Amino acid sequence: MNSDSNAFMNVEKSIKDGIMKIEDLNLNPSLLRSIKDLGYTELTPIQEKCIPEIRQGKDVVGQSSTGSGKTVAFGLPILEKIESGNGIQSLILTPTRELCVQVTDAINALGKHMHAKATSIYGGVGIEPQIQAIKRADIVVGTPGRIIDHLRRRTINFENVKFLVLDEADRMFDMGFIEDVEFIISNVPKKRQTLLFSATIPNEIHRLVEKHLHSPVVIKTQIHVAKHLLKQIYYDVRQAEKFSLLVHLLKKNSDGFALVFCATRREANIVGRNLSAQGIRAMTIHGGLTQGRRLDAIEALKKGTINVLVATDVAARGLDIRNVSHVYNYDVPKTSEEYVHRIGRTARAGEEGDAVTILAERDYDNFRNVLRDHSLDVVKADKPEFEIIEFSRPQRFGREDRYDRGPSNYRGPRGYNRHEERGRGRRFQSRRRSRSSDRGRRR
Repeated sequence: MNSDSNAFMNVEKSIKDGIMKIEDLNLNPSLLRSIKDLGYTELTPIQEKCIPEIRQGKDVVGQSSTGSGKTVAFGLPILEKIESGNGIQSLILTPTRELCVQVTDAINALGKHMHAKATSIYGGVGIEPQIQAIKRADIVVGTPGRIIDHLRRRTINFENVKFLVLDEADRMFDMGFIEDVEFIISNVPKKRQTLLFSATIPNEIHRLVEKHLHSPVVIKTQIHVAKHLLKQIYYDVRQAEKFSLLVHLLKKNSDGFALVFCATRREANIVGRNLSAQGIRAMTIHGGLTQGRRLDAIEALKKGTINVLVATDVAARGLDIRNVSHVYNYDVPKTSEEYVHRIGRTARAGEEGDAVTILAERDYDNFRNVLRDHSLDVVKADKPEFEIIEFSRPQRFGREDRYDRGPSNYRGPRGYNRHEERGRGRRFQSRRRSRSSDRGRRR
């Protein structure tokens, strides 16, 4: 599509406070029925601004955080314009499998009275059932690696696509998918409507927008902290006390749902395992887990069988997790932007929430970076009395932990499956095969 960088820079709409009713949209009666079934009555700011622009056929860049209602913002106008049974008319790209499944479920719930069918396409599971599902799909939601698999097998055809959606675009590029996204775009008709949603707009996204979107309308929501609803505190403790304090706080504040953020997959595994050993209903989610284990965590979350989710930023960024009463920074994020994204998962929809950072000496540099944002109001809390609990950290064997290796389909020291959770996965696989061949020759 023709680029228009001036339009990208100048046609920008900021979102102001204001509540618009769902009925004001004059939706298709079948869509309105689905929305009422889901209990929606009012539009979020991103929905209020995006839906009219998308309905008018404009390309849109929406900048907002996870959980702001982006799926409904693009899902409703897409469902209004597709005709069931006419092949794939919309392609939605997501960075993670979990977000892929969530978006598919949301689209199917919105379109259930219109007989529109969305299907999920992601790696780590068998491809044959997906091939059959594609034949019946009106909307495909997929991760870049598996979409490319289908393109190369010629089991998917995008010639009827009217809408291309890039969801959580910044996270997709952080994970190295930019080349894959470019390849996929080259297989989608140029005459289409392109919608891009992202929490941040780094240079890579600017370049992609200028290259592939036509005179887009840019709609921004302010990612801010509701200070009157959110209590931000930090504890300064010794490293050996960190886990014991976390257990004390989780048991003391057992009502509601808690998110515990760790910096690495390994640390998330270890913290999750130790929390379970203390009788806390916790599960772990990160990109190194198999698809089954990750979906198990999401399902447990929905059913309420757990009340603590230990996560890395990459895994949690694409998840719409509701009713979070507490966010715990077990490891301090490196930037104030990541801190705001984490703590923004609580104190939503008029509910109060707590954001707790557990600080030790090795976190000081990162915490100083966070506090450079002077809009944040983080207060030091007095350290409570708590029992010191043994924290089991398994002995390391080379680059992995024994129980971090996971099930038998583990694919490498970083836990990547082909294409998934890492861009340019094909080169990674070829390097691994080369090393295997070298070992065979040495034998």
